[in-house]
Amino acid sequence: MNCIRQGKLKPEALQRASETLKILAHPQRLRLVEILEREEEVPVHVLVEETGFAQAVVSQHLNQMRRTGLLCSERRGKEMWYSICDPRALSILNCICTHCTNNDFE
Repeated sequence: MNCIRQGKLKPEALQRASETLKILAHPQRLRLVEILEREEEVPVHVLVEETGFAQAVVSQHLNQMRRTGLLCSERRGKEMWYSICDPRALSILNCICTHCTNNDFE
């Protein structure tokens, strides 16, 4: 479905779209989403190890994405585990990657 062809978007929908794009418009958050897509469910310490970002930075980004509904979290013992709640975030990420990369993969 191409939502642009469906007609004029309501202001609330435009606001939600803008907030989602703002949240995803950060390279560190995009890296976290990329890892979560690959692993499906990950504890914070694994995200810290894989990214090399400080634990406080990772937690801050995860909390921002959780508050907007992109991620879900679950406490397991002493650790918080994160997963992607909203698969539409992956669609956005895939569109961005398709549009902005030229096979720029490591």
